[in-house]
Amino acid sequence: MPSFLQIDNISKSYGTKILFDHIGFNINEGDKIALVAPNGTGKTSLLRILAGKDKSDSGGKITFLKDIRIAFLEQEYEFDPANTIEQQLYSEDPDIRLNTVRILDELGLDPSKRMSELSGGEVKRVAIAGLLASESEFLIMDEPTNHLDLDAIEYLENALKRSRCTLFMVSHDRYFLDRVCNTVMEMDRGSIYIYKGDYENFLTKRSERIANYNAETDRVRNVLRRELEWIHATPCARSGKAKYRKQAFLELKDRAADVYTTSNISMEGLAGGGYLGKQVIDCKDLCFSYDGKPIVSHFTYNFQRYERVGIVGGNGIGKSTFLNLLALSDLPSIKRGESVRIGYYRQQGIEFRPDDTVMETVPDTRLLEKFLFPHDMWNNRINRLSGGEKRRLYLLTVLLQDPNLLILDEPTNDLDIVTLNILEEYLLDFKGSLIIVTHDRHFLDRLVDHLFVFCGDGVIKDFVGGYSAYRTFITDLRKEQKAHTAASSVAAPVKPKPAGPRKLSWKEKKELEQLEADLELLGTEQKELEALLGGGTDDYQRITEASARYEAIMAEIDAKETRWLELSEI
Repeated sequence: MPSFLQIDNISKSYGTKILFDHIGFNINEGDKIALVAPNGTGKTSLLRILAGKDKSDSGGKITFLKDIRIAFLEQEYEFDPANTIEQQLYSEDPDIRLNTVRILDELGLDPSKRMSELSGGEVKRVAIAGLLASESEFLIMDEPTNHLDLDAIEYLENALKRSRCTLFMVSHDRYFLDRVCNTVMEMDRGSIYIYKGDYENFLTKRSERIANYNAETDRVRNVLRRELEWIHATPCARSGKAKYRKQAFLELKDRAADVYTTSNISMEGLAGGGYLGKQVIDCKDLCFSYDGKPIVSHFTYNFQRYERVGIVGGNGIGKSTFLNLLALSDLPSIKRGESVRIGYYRQQGIEFRPDDTVMETVPDTRLLEKFLFPHDMWNNRINRLSGGEKRRLYLLTVLLQDPNLLILDEPTNDLDIVTLNILEEYLLDFKGSLIIVTHDRHFLDRLVDHLFVFCGDGVIKDFVGGYSAYRTFITDLRKEQKAHTAASSVAAPVKPKPAGPRKLSWKEKKELEQLEADLELLGTEQKELEALLGGGTDDYQRITEASARYEAIMAEIDAKETRWLELSEI
């Protein structure tokens, strides 16, 4: 593949914090690259520099090797609330008119609807419609699946798989990047690592890289020990002649202290729970509507101890409202057990005091270290944290309450992949009940026993199994329905009805009159035969003939009645 984009010597800092320093890499035409890195390491900054929305601190050079169209999907989509969807998209790019209507329809969006009336997920779909309709050669996407429902994620996934565009994106959705991308780029400790292949290959190769790095650290420590013995034992080591060796010693000392330790902290004692009685949350004939729209209709269910429930459904269908009812409402149709301690993680998060430190907010050092807040971050002020780091800290304030029932509303939004793996490990060890709303299919498959599927109009259906099993079931069901419809149309082709009403022709009128006369005569004969067959005669031949004629009459009556109905409906 020819080189498409050349990045050389770019850097970015935030205050005194260096995000990345003098990095460079190539992107080839047709590459679909997922950038992964911990929160706060500059992923969004790098995307904004590539999209021309920001500049490198060190100058550097970004060279596109041919004239191309670039489309950038940012995490926060800016729009005019007074615009309709159609007006908003055309104001951004008048050239997308030919493609937009079809894409909006496929994404379930009404072009005439005002932007001010849309949910967060619908706004994200509008942004994606504009991106796809632009037919740009180079797409830059920052967390494209955030706030999308599962149907929209799968639509975008399939669109990108079919597209011949070059793609550079940040995503924490492991299924999404695995199915869309052919390369994973890791930004770690200021360096760039490229892994060709899928997400599984990335995990394997990254694990090997870290193991090799730590093995090298052990080797350096052995060298450092010998150097330390030399310095202590050799008089010349304290002379000016060996300054270069002492400098090398100091460099070895720094390298020997550098080791990957993110997986060394056990979850034991962290994944709380505590005593949970038999009654968790009991719902009996729960009904709730908002603005006349039914959210939950006659829902009855008793949540059990240690149960793990995933909740899925379209944007704006009422999933978050349902969680609010379970966690916060005082409706008589919801009963909570006396022993229940709810930890509720909400999409809108909480308002932190910006001058508080990380340690003042979450004073549990083991929890901080496990969720990637090392010692050197404990005194950082909240207002210095990235958006993802704030979400991670908010999650810890929920876990700090030692709940035995966790209710999580989209906990994966804005979390990096490393944190997601840690959170999954925590929740797998969690000794309590779990209710999760999430669009992360990997998360659902690993953590839940069954799904509540929100179908609209307040209807909630229970499906046993994870998300992949549910999608397989739905796909197979749709195939069966399609095959049945096709078979029915072949067996009994439906004649198209005329555009407007029509009257019987003269010939059809005569046919209808004849049918009525025939049916009257056949009905009379039918009654005579029934009387004969029920009269007890012992004439065997006569009974046999009457029985055969009776069967023929019934078939004739059935055929004539069917034709009479067809003509009568005209």
